[in-house]
Amino acid sequence: ALVACCSRTHLLLSTSHLSSSAAVAMSGKGYGGGKGGYKGGGNGGGGKGGRGNPGKGEYYKNLYGGGGRGKGGGGGGKGGYIEGEGGGGDGSTKRLRTSGGAELRATLLRIDGRPYPAYNDIKDVEYDLGRFSAVVQHVQSDPFAPPSRCYVRVPLAHAAFPPECFSPPARETALRDWLTRRFHAAAKRAGVDQRSGEGGWHGPKGGELLVDLPGQHVLDRSSVIVDRSAAAAGLPGGGAIEARFTVALPARGRSICGEWAAQIFSETLPRLVHEALLHESTDHSALMAHLCSVEDQQAARSQLAGRGLVAFVADGSVLPRATGASDRPMDAASAVPFSSPPSLRVTLPVPNAGSLTGMGLPRGVTLIVGGGFHGKSTLLEALQVGVYDKVSGDGREGVVTDRMAVKVRAEDGRAVTSVDISPFIDHLPFGKRTGAFTTADASGSTSQAASIIEALEGGASALLLDEDTSATNFMIRDARMQALVSADREPIRPFITRVRSLWSERGVSTVLVVGGSGDYFDVADTVLMLHEYSPSDATAAAKDVAARIAGGAPPESKADRGMPPTPRRVLSAPGLTAGMKTHTGRASIRFGDEPELDLGGVEQIVEHSQVRAIAEACLRLGGAARPIDEALAELEASIREGGLDVLRPGWRLGNLAAPRMLEVGAALSRLRGLEVEGSV
Repeated sequence: ALVACCSRTHLLLSTSHLSSSAAVAMSGKGYGGGKGGYKGGGNGGGGKGGRGNPGKGEYYKNLYGGGGRGKGGGGGGKGGYIEGEGGGGDGSTKRLRTSGGAELRATLLRIDGRPYPAYNDIKDVEYDLGRFSAVVQHVQSDPFAPPSRCYVRVPLAHAAFPPECFSPPARETALRDWLTRRFHAAAKRAGVDQRSGEGGWHGPKGGELLVDLPGQHVLDRSSVIVDRSAAAAGLPGGGAIEARFTVALPARGRSICGEWAAQIFSETLPRLVHEALLHESTDHSALMAHLCSVEDQQAARSQLAGRGLVAFVADGSVLPRATGASDRPMDAASAVPFSSPPSLRVTLPVPNAGSLTGMGLPRGVTLIVGGGFHGKSTLLEALQVGVYDKVSGDGREGVVTDRMAVKVRAEDGRAVTSVDISPFIDHLPFGKRTGAFTTADASGSTSQAASIIEALEGGASALLLDEDTSATNFMIRDARMQALVSADREPIRPFITRVRSLWSERGVSTVLVVGGSGDYFDVADTVLMLHEYSPSDATAAAKDVAARIAGGAPPESKADRGMPPTPRRVLSAPGLTAGMKTHTGRASIRFGDEPELDLGGVEQIVEHSQVRAIAEACLRLGGAARPIDEALAELEASIREGGLDVLRPGWRLGNLAAPRMLEVGAALSRLRGLEVEGSV
C-alpha cells in the first residue's frame, strides 16, 4: 500500500495546502552539519540548534498531528537562512558532478519508499535534461520543513532571446522580471503552485513548485539571473539564464514518494521551462512592451534632476488602487485619470514611446492641498513608489520620482541610536541635549526628527510627508500656542522652521500633504490643489491668502533657523552576528532572539523579497568601524558588481529583491542592538 501510494502520479491531491504567502521563515545557524531543533525546520548546522520559529512544520504538525525532528542546514553557506529557503548552502567554489536525466529518474525510483534523508542522493548534481540542466542545491530536512532549493540553467543559445532583450541594462532587468512572472504563471497553470496533502499525518503530501512572485514593481531580483561568468562562458551562447525555485519534495509520512518526484523533474519541470524560459514560447510583442515600458520609465526618471523636477506624473495615469489590500489599479471605469495643470505641464522624451507629457513637480517646497477624500494622499503614495519601475498596465508607469526621495513619518516606539536631532529638538527637561539622541521608545516627534536626519545622512534628495502620519507638534505650532508657550520653553523647533533652509542650504526638496495649517503657504514654492481627484495650480491663490490673512502672533514659519550639516555616524557593530537565525515578515525582521524589528514605518519597502534582502544586508554590515553611509555605499557597489548573490555567496537564494540603500540604512538605524562609535 505504501509503494502504491508513493508511486501515484497526481501532483495536486486536494485543496488543503499552505499558501506561499503564509510561509514562515526558518533559520540556520553557523556552518552546516549540526542537528536542528524541530518547529518549522529548526536551526541549521555548525553545532546543535535550538528551537526555530514556527513555520510550515508547525502548520502540518497541527494539521496532521505528531512531532518531528528537523536536521539543520547543510554545509558551505554561512549564516541563517530565510523564509522558505531551507538551511543549507553550497560553497561558492563547489564543483558539481554532471549526469543525465536518466540517472535522476533512476535514483528517484530507487529511493522510492525509503526514509526522507535519502533525497540527498540527488543533491549537488547537475542533471542534463536536454535543452537545460537542473540542480537540487539543498534538500529540505523533512516533508514539513521549508521546501528544497533548486535551479535550472538554460544556455542563452537555447533560450534564444534576441540581443535587444539584454541591452541597455534596464531591459535585461526587465527581462529577468518577465521570466520570473512567466515561470510563476506556468507553475500556476500546471497546478503545482500549491503544496498538496491528504490522508492525515501519514498521507502523501508535497509537490509544490514555487518561484518568488513579484508584485506590481519591476525590481532587480535573484529569482532569475543571466549568468555570463567564466564558468558559464563555455555554454552555447556564452552564458545561461538561471531560474531559481523551490520544490516540496513529496513524501508519505517521512517516506519518499519517488515516482511522484520523478514526474516533477522529468515531466512537469521541462514543461515549465519550455513555457517560461524559451523565447519560442513567448509572446514577443508583449515581452517587448514590458521591456520598453521599463526602459522609458528609467529614461524619464533620469531626466528629472536636469529639468529641475522632483517628480513627474504622466497624463492619463491611474493612481488609485483597487482596494486598501491590493496594489493593483482601480478599474478604469471608476478611476479619474490624472491630468496635469497647464502651468505645470512638461514633456519628457523617452526612447520607445517617443515622449511623455504630464505634470512636472518642481524642486523646492511643494504643498498638496485640498478637501478630505479628494486624492491628496493617493497622489503622495504614487510619488513615494515612483522611485521604482512598474509593470505595464499598472496605471502608474508614467509616475517617476527622484530615486533618492524618502517618505518620512512619525513612528512611536521605534529605537533611535546616537542621532543628532538638535536641529529639530533640543534642550529637553533637566538640560538633556540631543546631539547624539538615543532611546528605545521614541515619541512621535523624536521619531520623525530622527527619521529625517537619518534620511539626510543617507543622501536623501527630497522628503515626502503627509500630515496624517506626522506628529502634529513636530510639524507646526500655531500663533496662539506660540503666545502661550514661549519658544524658550518649547524644545521642539517645528519642521516649518527648517523646511526652507533644507532646500536653500542643502538642496533637499519637500513634498507635503497638508490640510490643516495654512502657515505652510508662507514657505511654499508650489501649491497643488486636488479637487475630485483633479489637480490645479493654486500657488498664486495660496500666496494671496498668506498675504491677506495673518496670524495673531509672528508665525514660526517666518523664523527659519537654518539647517546645519548632518553628522555621519560611525558604525561600530549592527548588534548582529553572522549565523543568527533570521525570520522575516512583510514588514518585519527578527534576528535570533532579538526583539522584532518593525519596518512598517519604512513605507517605500514594497515587497517581502526586499525585506529578506535587507535582513541579509544587515547581517553583512558588521566589521571594521566606518561611517554608516560609507558602509552602505560599499555594499551598493558590491551588489552592482556581483548582484544580490553577494549577500550570501554560494547560496543562490532565489527570493531576494533589491532594496535601496536608504531602506537598508533605515532598517539598520532601527536595530535595538545598534552600536555607534560617534560621528564625523
